[in-house]
Amino acid sequence: MAQPAKGPAAAEGPCSTPSEKAVGESTPDCHPVDEKLHPSRLVPAALQHIAAMYAGVVTPPLIIGQACGLDTVAQTRLIAAGLLIAGLATVLQTLGVKGFVGNRLPFVNAASSAGIAPILAIAETNAKGDQLPAIYGAVMVAGVFCLAVGPFFGRLLRFFPPLVTGVVITLIGVTLMPVPVKWAQGGDDTAPTFGDMKYLALAAFTLVVILMFQRFGRGFLKQVALLAGMFIGTLAAIPFGLADFTSVQTAPLAALPTPFAAGAPIFQPAAILSLCIVMLVLMTESAAGMLALGEICERKTDGKTITRGLRTDGIATLVGPVFGGFPTSAFAQNVGVVSLTRVRSRYVVAVAGATLIVLGAFPVLGAVVNVVPMPVLGGAGIVLFGSIAVSGIRTLSEAGLDDSSNIILVAVALGAGIIPLAAPTFYADFPAWAQTVLGSGISAGALVAVTLNLFFHHLGTRGGAQSAAAALKSP
Repeated sequence: MAQPAKGPAAAEGPCSTPSEKAVGESTPDCHPVDEKLHPSRLVPAALQHIAAMYAGVVTPPLIIGQACGLDTVAQTRLIAAGLLIAGLATVLQTLGVKGFVGNRLPFVNAASSAGIAPILAIAETNAKGDQLPAIYGAVMVAGVFCLAVGPFFGRLLRFFPPLVTGVVITLIGVTLMPVPVKWAQGGDDTAPTFGDMKYLALAAFTLVVILMFQRFGRGFLKQVALLAGMFIGTLAAIPFGLADFTSVQTAPLAALPTPFAAGAPIFQPAAILSLCIVMLVLMTESAAGMLALGEICERKTDGKTITRGLRTDGIATLVGPVFGGFPTSAFAQNVGVVSLTRVRSRYVVAVAGATLIVLGAFPVLGAVVNVVPMPVLGGAGIVLFGSIAVSGIRTLSEAGLDDSSNIILVAVALGAGIIPLAAPTFYADFPAWAQTVLGSGISAGALVAVTLNLFFHHLGTRGGAQSAAAALKSP
């Protein structure tokens, strides 16, 4: 856990930095987290956070909207809502209400990709008109669940050690990989041109551009490799007629999301259970992100800070579906931005959140994202979702896999999570509620991982105390 900063800098509260100070450097009586940087330094720093988060923010509405068969207008509205909710949640998290909500750290909140797989499973088990209402009903209950469990979450962390979260994060990346593969082939598997070489070539070109930026780019250019690849890939698609600008032409210039535009929420027990499991994983990731950020910022991250941060997640997850949002959690890539740049001011991230609110209030800006062709998204998605799996593997590498019990736990949990991917009809004869829970690799893997963790490390075995203690180390 992070230690409190030493000296006067530990004082909490807004303060400003003289213009001659270097970016990220604090004044003697000001903690770096509470610095108010000069606009000439604050704006570029905020843009770096937007560049790091933007692709991740729009990915859930893009994927879910495609799965639900939304038209161009509805898809644009979903993207705008995602940007708006992310902006509001981030501003609330960074500025907060002292003692109640917001961890008051440079912490970004937005719809998490971890919720995509179970949400797609919910969509597949509902009729076209009921897909989004069923999803939003489950998300709202997951938000209430987060608010109820948040104050006690510290006691539950031992049930979600790196051994369990590593499995879940790995499965998130693996189970999502068919999505960019389908995009790379054109997106619509019913079209006669699905899988044409022109689509595959465009996806490959986008991937190569991203790799080139990652290999030869420096600083900001390297950081925005994903966006640069998508932008250049879209430009390359225009001469071949593969970029559709209809969404930009038809989207309203400015409009706020309409409450319950998809219809009143539908509450289905199986869908709710699935997303409550996901919410536990998201809460674990948020708590881990706050602990890591506390270390980076040299500000103590205690149980109260984590509770306020999780309360923000719960509020955003509960209120978000009213306007078209999805489960909200921390964005790990932005923790990386803080670590890389050493700009620790929460006001930088607050400005980034305010910018997202503006983008969400002007749907035409969100419609620009809809111009990106499916094959371009496919090339970028391979990198994006693959990196999620790598994050899970990194977590597992710290989970004590030299212990045979842990190896068995990971092996069985991964196997259970991959079943829906390897054999989509495996649970076809199961009850509908079981299909929703087990049909999502992330939900199935999480259930097995948590159960086996209890079996191996909580029920107690002879001589297993040391390995259990290591396995129960909080992330």
